[in-house]
Amino acid sequence: MAAFIELTGVSKRYGDQAALDGIGLSVGEGQFVALVGGSGSGKTTLLKTINRLIRPDAGEVAVAGEDVSASAPHLLRRRIGYVFQEVGLFPHLTVAENIGVTPRLLGWDKPRIAARVSDLLELVALPREVGDRPPAALSGGQRQRVGVARALAAEPRLMLMDEPFGALDPVTRDALGADYRALHERLGLTTVMVTHDMAEAVLLADRIVVLKAGRILADGAPADLLAQSRDPDVRALLEAPKRQAERLRQRLGA
Repeated sequence: MAAFIELTGVSKRYGDQAALDGIGLSVGEGQFVALVGGSGSGKTTLLKTINRLIRPDAGEVAVAGEDVSASAPHLLRRRIGYVFQEVGLFPHLTVAENIGVTPRLLGWDKPRIAARVSDLLELVALPREVGDRPPAALSGGQRQRVGVARALAAEPRLMLMDEPFGALDPVTRDALGADYRALHERLGLTTVMVTHDMAEAVLLADRIVVLKAGRILADGAPADLLAQSRDPDVRALLEAPKRQAERLRQRLGA
């Protein structure tokens, strides 16, 4: 599989702390990759080097064969969807206006934007009348769906997600995660997601990349990592969902 995202020797330091330490990572087109690891392991820093929200101190990052440093950052980001926990919707704009922000910046005409907004509301399972409402009138789960719709508005091939469902209640989080995975498949996206929730990573991702202290400890399909990895940190992370499920069975008497 040809690499759609390619990181080569990527390093980033904050003072004496190495956030990324010579990272090499290839992601094939259409893959769903979860970045996991403890706090400070480098997950979000790695993610943000892909859309140049963070510039590495060394190394190269390429998307679709193009060095990301060759494009102006704002032009690069218009081609990459980005969803994060706080959503960041503009409170003074309607939902429809929020979704249409990037298409407007790209010069789309109003009928095309309106049609895209309508399609996206349906795609993320929101009624069309939501488009006329301010973000404050929506629930947390609805606002996160709007965030996904906005990230998809300019028809990107790549989606970056930083703890996108972390602030939601468990039922909403599970439903939205499953819905996004279906969108990933339906639209043929490439997705890289940061999560602290190992169950979420195992359920949604094709491939899990485990980081610690700015380095990759393990990289592979969830079942393969659990079967093959001997690293205690990797096994502890991967076995967490099984431990949680067992405790639930004991508490519920199942």
